[in-house]
Amino acid sequence: MQNMKMIDEIALFLEENGFGFSRQMREGLDVLCVTTLDSHYDRVILPLEITAAEPKEAARQAEETENSIRMINSYDGEYPLTVARDRWERQRGMMQKRILSHLELFTPVYARNCEIRRIDKKTAADFLEQNHSYGDAACKYRYGMFLKRHTGHIAEEGIGEGLDPGTMIAVATFSNARKWKKGDKEIRSYEWTRFASLPQLRISGGMGRFLKHFIKEVQPDDIMSYADLEWSKGDVYMRLGFTLEGRKDPVTFVVDTDTWKRTALKKSPASDSGLPKGSRLSDTIRSAAQRSPLSPSGDRNCTARYFRNSGSNKFRLKLTDYE
Repeated sequence: MQNMKMIDEIALFLEENGFGFSRQMREGLDVLCVTTLDSHYDRVILPLEITAAEPKEAARQAEETENSIRMINSYDGEYPLTVARDRWERQRGMMQKRILSHLELFTPVYARNCEIRRIDKKTAADFLEQNHSYGDAACKYRYGMFLKRHTGHIAEEGIGEGLDPGTMIAVATFSNARKWKKGDKEIRSYEWTRFASLPQLRISGGMGRFLKHFIKEVQPDDIMSYADLEWSKGDVYMRLGFTLEGRKDPVTFVVDTDTWKRTALKKSPASDSGLPKGSRLSDTIRSAAQRSPLSPSGDRNCTARYFRNSGSNKFRLKLTDYE
């Protein structure tokens, strides 16, 4: 599949898995409209190639894409599944399983058939690196969700792919407390930093189960979290009782197309190369980014590209009254 466009690679993957789809231009975007397995409605998959030669170009592309996504969402009532090229290259297996899950090809698991336990740093990090788009993150509290051995038909029978009773199927992590005074109260606020499950599963009640466990164990006054708009608007947080508090600004990344590793650019003034002064990018990425991004013929053969995400929606759950 070398030199094949990502949309063609995804189309081939869908075809191999028996899904009906059509390729369409929607609001100026080249997308795939895929018929879901059970509900038989069209789900839009939006492959995003990473082509920007400088941060300003990435910002312009992102704004155009976001406007088109809003229009598609308003027409369809469904948020498009956005797949950026670097995610597809670095985490292809995970992204493929995640796509299939959103197209209703998944293994159902019920949170009531699982148990939650504390896990160590390495166990959490290894799982998140494999199953979360952004990998691991700094945190204080780490929890794993495990299939029970004797409760519920799923756990008793096993659910295939080596997922026997006792298998860890999801991880959630939370930060240490950030404290501030409100009158005579000390408010302890925590960030829900990561949640990830095995991508081929749909865990009914999984996030709610983690949330209840954390609240019971830590007794926080306040919990906040972010929903990455590359994939969803974060409706699940609203169902869990969170309120939408605002939006986190988009982040611009430099992407090394040899490794497809993305590194966030800092918000300091940019140098002529498009890299911020004092940035701790690797020598490889810096060297690639400082080369001329376009040859005289307009060929884009340099290994550095820029990509700006859509930012995140910020949610908060207040468990203690305060202003």
